[in-house]
Amino acid sequence: MTTVTPYRSDLTPGRDGFAQLVHAEWTKFRTVRGWLIAVIIAILVTAGIGVLYGSVTTVSCAVNNGKWLYGEACMTPLPPAGPGGELVIDRYMFVHQPLAGDGSITVRLTSMTGLLPGPNQMGPGPSSAPGSGAGSGLGLTQPGLEPWAKAGILITPSLSQGSAYAAMMVAAGHGVRMQWNYTGDTPGQPGAVGPANPRWLRLTRAGDVITGYDSADGTHWTEVGSVTLPGLPATVQAGLFATSPDETRASAAFAGGNSIDVGPTEVTAVFDHVTLSRSSLPWRGDYVGAVQAGIGEYHQAGGQFTVTGAGDIAPRPYERTSQLGPAVTLTDYLLGTFMALIAVAVVATMFITGEYRRGLIRTTLAASPRRGRVLAAKAIVIGAVAFVAGVTGATGAVVIGGAIVRHRDYYQWPASTPTEVRVIIGTGLLLAVAAILTLAVGTVLRRGVGAVAIVIVAIVLPYFVSVTRIAPATVGEWLLRITPAAGFAIQQPYPAYSQVTATYLPVDGYFPLAEWSGFAVLCAWAVLALAAAAYLLRRRDA
Repeated sequence: MTTVTPYRSDLTPGRDGFAQLVHAEWTKFRTVRGWLIAVIIAILVTAGIGVLYGSVTTVSCAVNNGKWLYGEACMTPLPPAGPGGELVIDRYMFVHQPLAGDGSITVRLTSMTGLLPGPNQMGPGPSSAPGSGAGSGLGLTQPGLEPWAKAGILITPSLSQGSAYAAMMVAAGHGVRMQWNYTGDTPGQPGAVGPANPRWLRLTRAGDVITGYDSADGTHWTEVGSVTLPGLPATVQAGLFATSPDETRASAAFAGGNSIDVGPTEVTAVFDHVTLSRSSLPWRGDYVGAVQAGIGEYHQAGGQFTVTGAGDIAPRPYERTSQLGPAVTLTDYLLGTFMALIAVAVVATMFITGEYRRGLIRTTLAASPRRGRVLAAKAIVIGAVAFVAGVTGATGAVVIGGAIVRHRDYYQWPASTPTEVRVIIGTGLLLAVAAILTLAVGTVLRRGVGAVAIVIVAIVLPYFVSVTRIAPATVGEWLLRITPAAGFAIQQPYPAYSQVTATYLPVDGYFPLAEWSGFAVLCAWAVLALAAAAYLLRRRDA
């Protein structure tokens, strides 16, 4: 009987795992010189346009004594900045006393009445530049309250604009609120204030911690919120305030857009039962941020205070048409994203359609019969390449372009470092998911030109339709909610504040969805496309 010994190679068996498949796809990618050149071009275009924008843009404003003003001169005086570095609107009537050490202030707010602008007092564009606003003697005659007209109590270390603060207030259309440092906002009791339903408000200080309370009867108190204001001095200013922001009215305009008119408003609040810890000095009234005579007033009769004011205590949203003057924004440096997206889309679709065109897809699927894994490996490779390209290009655009703008003394609308980092990384994520979406569409169509065209139409076209306002504003908003173009929200540099009425438009860098919500819509489209591509890849012959 003959025994046959099976042959055993001395070579170590190779691995056939998913990591090896990804490595194989990466090897394919990096060996095609044209694809690498296209990715490098995407990086250079993204960074180069940002640098070019910073180098050649001219920020100019109205003629002054026969001469044009340029750069930061257009923003003089610069608007105040809050504790977080964001620009703020800080104008209000303040009736106050010093509060030394820990203590509290308590009031009852019994009435809020106001005046709105008439038709001849509305004008185009924002009117919240320093010096604008309503007040006594400015001729407002139409009764009414702006929904975010505010009155209440406030603690602040100083009367300088942009100072830290904590406030308990009633907003005319939004009930009791605790707000602090311009961006913080927490709701309390709902409902409007009036003689039949007054609101009791209280602020207490314990070191750097300010706690706000509200009550309907002055006996049963509810804590609304507690905040820490680091570095409060031993003596702060505590008192009553009133302020009312500009009213914005939109009307239909050409091509379905809106014409925005803005006018000043004012509010008058009546307080009583005013109690301030260790109060011994007379009350003093100051209009914080006023640069115009006749704005705001207060009257004290016995224990009742009547305070009239206009303005706002809030972050200042960016608006390209702001009367503050022109300013460069973070998104201006990233105009090259659109060209980079096209380059990345072309590479992504060729990454799959090139194999179909040359018949290499049969070899690929023979080497790895599990077709879904092949598609996943290609998605990882092209997504990673696009992400690196986006982050690298965006970093160059933002860092170098910003440095050039500052060197030229042009004003850049401030954005925090975490915001800049999020926008840069978000640009990489935007290109990565767009590349994966294009790869999936290319797998479905097996045709490169058609895949690129579909992705460009789905992502870029809705964005431009919305920004240029070719379609009605409502149509543009829905396009940026439901199409892959929603992903551009990840580049939004400035938040849309729920407590600030403003014209939050895509042309100013705002989107109807929040940053990560809009990006999630793009991701959802990519997942659906990948699922369809995986299904068809398994069902069809190579």
